[in-house]
Amino acid sequence: MTTTARRSRRPRRLGSPNRGGPLVYLLLILLAVYAAAPIVVLFFSALKTPAELSTNPMGLPADAAWENFLTAWNNAGMATGLRNSAVIVTATAVGVCLISGAAAYAMVRLDVPAPGAITMYLLVVTALPLQLFLVPLVSWWTKTGLYDTQFGLVLIYWAIYSPFSTLLLRSYLIAIPPDYEAAARIDGAGELTVFFRIVLPLIWPGVLTAGLIAALQAYNEFLLAVTFIQDSEALPVSISLYSFQQGFTVNHALVAAAGLIMALPVLALFLVLQRRFVEGYASTGLAN
Repeated sequence: MTTTARRSRRPRRLGSPNRGGPLVYLLLILLAVYAAAPIVVLFFSALKTPAELSTNPMGLPADAAWENFLTAWNNAGMATGLRNSAVIVTATAVGVCLISGAAAYAMVRLDVPAPGAITMYLLVVTALPLQLFLVPLVSWWTKTGLYDTQFGLVLIYWAIYSPFSTLLLRSYLIAIPPDYEAAARIDGAGELTVFFRIVLPLIWPGVLTAGLIAALQAYNEFLLAVTFIQDSEALPVSISLYSFQQGFTVNHALVAAAGLIMALPVLALFLVLQRRFVEGYASTGLAN
């Protein structure tokens, strides 16, 4: 049998290129353009005057009005909103990581009664709409002094974002063998020491993914923030943008500039951490 015939009978590798390759890349390019188009249109709108925006809403700006960003920054109170959002988002992400990490560790490694029932409870809780809890929460938070405080809002975020993060970290922790923890216990380490010094470093990619998801949700959340925060000095950036948009004289170019300012921190964070985010999410097995 000739060498050419032998090569022709070899099975094609799964990772080898095929005729569908260019079509896949074309589809990915189209999806990228579809995802980036709203941001590009928003950027063009932010650089136009109100008159130009009404006559040419989708085209390029004739004369870029860069001062719209400075005007929107000052008039919309974006500095105060971004500072408040940074505090709320950081506290939410750190709290969710600690709560969900400890809960996932207890469900997988400790002798917790009825772990299947707890998992089902977490699944049900993540499916419940937020509107069911607004009336009792407003009453309880008013009585306890947590209403109109950032800490009260962060507590609610911990409660609603921790169940999904717990399931995320649980699926990640199941794939890690418990040998390291057993060795640490033999050396006399307690459960807290085992969790913080052994388990947490091992599941760090999953913890980072859970923290990013909780941070993005807290940054973009609107309903709870507008319900539980009334002080103008404590409003997150999403409510600052909403208040600016609801002004008496709406300048859509300035609103677009303020919206782009709000979106930039999220875009920058995702671009910096996108590889770790995707790797951590895929390694949990929930992406399958």
